[in-house]
Amino acid sequence: MNPKAMEPQMNADERRWVGMIVCFTAVGCAATDGMEMKLAPTADAARGREVFVSREGGHCVLCHAAPGVAVAGNVGPSLDGVGARLSAAQLRLRVVDITLVKPDAAMPAFHRIEGLQRVAPAAAGKPVLSGQQVEDVVAFLGTLK
Repeated sequence: MNPKAMEPQMNADERRWVGMIVCFTAVGCAATDGMEMKLAPTADAARGREVFVSREGGHCVLCHAAPGVAVAGNVGPSLDGVGARLSAAQLRLRVVDITLVKPDAAMPAFHRIEGLQRVAPAAAGKPVLSGQQVEDVVAFLGTLK
């Protein structure tokens, strides 16, 4: 089988948002604190929790504690109550590329592909999380009230 055929592909909306994020980053104009446009038409909090804890997913639990997650890191802030503090648009922006909100953040940009440094050749040009995974994580984080 062709290895390229197995790579995750971005849809047109995902490519457009990635391009816009690069633009925002390049000109330093992250004037908004949220990303209103969804990257997938539906979202599932249970799948988002799996991405949150899964090594193959975002593995967010490596740095963040969250209610109902037994083993968690403490490098990043606890996400207890984050769904009450931030809107879905604010959560989405932070998952897509936290550096648009906090330029010195240690958290990786999970849905940006341009302007990154120290990327393994096999991962170049591919986001860590697909648009669907981003929306699922946003749905999960939204339940943490």
